[in-house]
Amino acid sequence: MFSGHYIWSLKCRKCGAVYELAPQTGLRIQCASQYTGVNMLADLKFAWRQLLKSPGFTLTAVLTLALGIGATTAIFTLVNAVLLKSLPVTKPEELYRIGDKVHCCMWGGYTQWEEFSIFNYELYRHFRDNTPAFADLAAFQEGASGMGVRRAGSQQPAEDQRGQFVSGNYFRTFGIGAWAGRVLADSDDREGAPPVAVMSYHVWQSKYGSDPSVVGATLQINSKPFTVVGITPPGFFGAELNTFGIPDFWIPLSSEPYLRGASSLLKGPNLNWLDIIGRVRPGTDSKMLEAQLKLELREWQTSHLADMGPQEKEFLPKQVLHLTAGGAGVTSMRQQYHDSLMLLFIAAGCVLLIACANLANLLLARGMASRQQTSVRLALGASRMRMVQKALVESVLLGIMGGTAGLLIAYAGTSMILRLVVVNQAMHVPIEASPSLPVLLFALGVSLVTGICFGVAPAWVSSHADPLDAMRGTSRSVAGSTSLPQKGLVVTQAALSVVLVSAAAMLTHSLSNMKHGNFGFETKDRYIAWIDPMQTGYKENQLENLFERMQEKLRRIPGVRSAGIIQWAPMSGDNWNTSIRIEGKPEPHEGDNYQANDVRMMPGFFDTVGSRMIMGRPITEEDTASSRQVAVINEAFAKKFFKGENPLGKHFGEAEMKHAGDYEVVGVAADARYVPWNMEKPIEAMYFRPETQSIQWDTPSGINGETRSHYLGNIVLWAPGNPPGLEMQVRRALTEIDPNLTVGDMKSYDEALDVDFAQQGLIAKLTSLFGGLALVLAAIGLYGVTAYTVERRTNEIGIRMALGADRLSVVKMVLRGAFLQVGIGLAIGIPAAIGAGHAMASQLFYVKPWNPVILATATLLLALAALLAAVVPSQRAASVEPMEALRNE
Repeated sequence: MFSGHYIWSLKCRKCGAVYELAPQTGLRIQCASQYTGVNMLADLKFAWRQLLKSPGFTLTAVLTLALGIGATTAIFTLVNAVLLKSLPVTKPEELYRIGDKVHCCMWGGYTQWEEFSIFNYELYRHFRDNTPAFADLAAFQEGASGMGVRRAGSQQPAEDQRGQFVSGNYFRTFGIGAWAGRVLADSDDREGAPPVAVMSYHVWQSKYGSDPSVVGATLQINSKPFTVVGITPPGFFGAELNTFGIPDFWIPLSSEPYLRGASSLLKGPNLNWLDIIGRVRPGTDSKMLEAQLKLELREWQTSHLADMGPQEKEFLPKQVLHLTAGGAGVTSMRQQYHDSLMLLFIAAGCVLLIACANLANLLLARGMASRQQTSVRLALGASRMRMVQKALVESVLLGIMGGTAGLLIAYAGTSMILRLVVVNQAMHVPIEASPSLPVLLFALGVSLVTGICFGVAPAWVSSHADPLDAMRGTSRSVAGSTSLPQKGLVVTQAALSVVLVSAAAMLTHSLSNMKHGNFGFETKDRYIAWIDPMQTGYKENQLENLFERMQEKLRRIPGVRSAGIIQWAPMSGDNWNTSIRIEGKPEPHEGDNYQANDVRMMPGFFDTVGSRMIMGRPITEEDTASSRQVAVINEAFAKKFFKGENPLGKHFGEAEMKHAGDYEVVGVAADARYVPWNMEKPIEAMYFRPETQSIQWDTPSGINGETRSHYLGNIVLWAPGNPPGLEMQVRRALTEIDPNLTVGDMKSYDEALDVDFAQQGLIAKLTSLFGGLALVLAAIGLYGVTAYTVERRTNEIGIRMALGADRLSVVKMVLRGAFLQVGIGLAIGIPAAIGAGHAMASQLFYVKPWNPVILATATLLLALAALLAAVVPSQRAASVEPMEALRNE
């Protein structure tokens, strides 16, 4: 009998389990093998009621999971958009790209040393006309060009927008129709066809207010009339996802000479500026198609053998060509951000693991707190499997609640990240912060996996309560057996925190090294502006006068000490690369590195940016069209091509030996870094040419390159003291010269460097955020375990104090236990942090993975977090009254 009632012994026919039940209680016992949807619903309702009864526990668990799931989902949103998602086109699996690497934006020559992946118009037509496996083969400009656009007849200044030249079958290849009007057709891409353009839905909506009269209207693009024949559908952004802006207009390739004039690239057989993507016919074997394309490439190259230089002829047998899946388009952003996103995804995953460890600890503590209740249920006949099921339902419910809250955090986090990635907010990058279906499924999957994987162990531990405890009614400590999993989770949290904090410190230090390194020129009080005289239709013979007038106007602005104009300013994002020939030295062979970078400039530029002259003189007003052809070289150029010699008076040229004497070296400038990539490598050889001088070429490509090099694109101002309204005055000064001459952008040099290192800054900021979250979550976890241990050992602590232990020794005992867990975590985490540093070495700039200062900082931060987490429980332990503890015992 039990309290005066009879006990029934029941045996389950299905599983053989024996249950003892007092019938007077009215309780029903259900076999675990009969768990149905009805039971699941009942358990969900029960779990919901239980969670509502413990709002503190529920809020802590949900917020902890929301942070972990939200961080991971935010990064996955970008991973999905950049690395996984296909173009929004018809049957993207049928698309193939000729080439793999992404090159910007023009590559000269009949061979390409890495692989042939950017093409000229002649080669595109050769592929298109000789490859029947392609149902359609489209070519389009790599990247997009800035264009001055305004409505015909408008007196407003032209707006800087982006246009892309494409083949007439471009939209047909991708299976894209028009939202309004029509898309381009083959008939539009023929010499002599009326100039037409297709406008993007985004710019039609944002710039033209969805005005239907735009279709059929005439726009002035670079001062040339174009008829808008259609609007693309919403969501279509072209064939390339990038951070510097998608096309606003698509223009037929045949119109490129009409817009660019003498600087046109269309008919240059060795001017490669086009990407190619085609739609294959059903049943096409991609390997056989690649082999055919290689053969066609070799045939085309052989037809131009007489036009090749000696180096190209030597390299020709080694030429490589790849055919790759084209469903994602030209993956410039994928190649640029792949490693960074993977690093951030791993970091976010570590935060999620720490959050899950906290959830497991919370569930363990909750389970052990209700251990006596569990013992009663087991004594009344409930099976352990049934108790596990009920606990799992509760943990899964918590996971789903955390995932739902995490979606809100993910949305806010993704929005923040996109603002960091897209440094020019005027540019439209088609990545949405709102979660898509794959992102929702990912969040749901993470929530379920979290609830199950990190709920099953606490459920199993708490279900193994001894039914005899229910009879005894004891609350005696069982910490020796139950706290080990909790402490193990705290150790894991500490180790992961050290790794994340160390990674964040290394990346932040690397970013600081980049931004505050010696660039070889002054950035303080310097400002940079972007212009494009080609947009306003200037001819080459008009440029010198234009730039002289610009310099004169800009120098008159109050507060401007100096103004310089250059083709590409230092760290502005680009420059040209040319093969060099040295007078008196033999023709270089294939494999010889005779490359150097070059830019043109107006006189006074070196003074404006504070670049030092090591030898000779800079470019001056004396360097005119009628004077000798001169150039200034940098130190790296002198060491590379004139090692051990005095370079002044030496001669060199470009591309061909007959031009080896074109330029006379009149000065050597101090090395300055002109491009923001390959920062870990030495500064490359570079030379500077005056805007006023030109070389006479006898080849179409030489004439084309010479013409385009005279269109200078950057203005640099030296204006100490941050003069008020400087940008407005610069724009006004240029408008006074020509109302169509627009400033694409203007910023201080410090802001320009922020743009250059935006990707590194994004990684450093996010890993720092994740490292801070990891520390907070680890501290919460340590606090929870320490507080739970103190609570379970209250009687023991009371006995110790009754036997003579003072309060200080109790505090030391609690702190010792907490720091022991942290110490083990450090022992695991520090080697792991060093390993992580080696793994992300490509992301670091002059930072060693084993930097003792960084590791010591991470250790100190974790120790401080541990102290803050353990001090409250230790004080609580020291405040235990011995007599009260003995009375409870």
